[in-house]
Amino acid sequence: MDVLLCVSLLFAAVGVWSSEEGVWAVHVQAEVRALAGHPVVLPCTFSHPSHSHHASVQVRWRLGGAQSVTILYRCTGKVPVCEPGPHQDPRYRLEGDPRQHDLSLRINGAALGDSGRYYCGLEVEGRDHKSVEDNLGTRLRVEAAPIILSLKAEAGQDSSYTAECKAAGSPPPDIQWLGPEHPLEGSTAGALSLTGDLIVSRLQGVEPGWQVTCSASNPHGKDKATLYLLPHPAPPPKDGVPPYILLLLILSLGSKVIMLLGIGVWLVPGVGLWWK
Repeated sequence: MDVLLCVSLLFAAVGVWSSEEGVWAVHVQAEVRALAGHPVVLPCTFSHPSHSHHASVQVRWRLGGAQSVTILYRCTGKVPVCEPGPHQDPRYRLEGDPRQHDLSLRINGAALGDSGRYYCGLEVEGRDHKSVEDNLGTRLRVEAAPIILSLKAEAGQDSSYTAECKAAGSPPPDIQWLGPEHPLEGSTAGALSLTGDLIVSRLQGVEPGWQVTCSASNPHGKDKATLYLLPHPAPPPKDGVPPYILLLLILSLGSKVIMLLGIGVWLVPGVGLWWK
């Protein structure tokens, strides 16, 4: 019974096409990890009976299962040349050589959105048409250093504020709130909420005049952003005009009086001369 189970698992790990001539199979790696911004190669090889011919082939790579399938790469031609179509996305190219039974796919500039399950397939054209694809696919996990997307504050019901920090990264980053001199422990409002690669953390009870820093970190790096809340302006005195306004009025009136006196001094001698 254990032998049959092992054989079943072996055939489930590869795509298989069998006939009286033997077995065609596609072999892939179960999982591949990549760092965002860097190229990544998804390994795929195939095997076939020793006496078979595969002069003309079609290689295809797709993303997703039966419900949402996207053909990422397709090339057709005679070995050793397998030419992609004119509208092929240049981010994807065949890294392997079909002559060496290698159909590996290269993705340039991997991004977080490239994470998913990829399937490698091979179709041999000719009299004995053969088509084979792996069953389980390769799981691609793209990882990235944290980046803080936004840091803002919202007014609460009282005079305090709630600071909100949004960060993205893979693995999901750990978020800490820091004050000017020490971490603000125990002030995070509830558990962190995770949606895909997005982390949202909130800090309640932030007072005007405070400076708080959001720090996001994971094994690939760290990112920080600082928020400073301006203090509330001092309220005007309840009785009378504020002193600084009185000072401005006095200075303004004084300058006008000096200017009028100067004009009078200049005019008086002129009037006396005219009467003479």
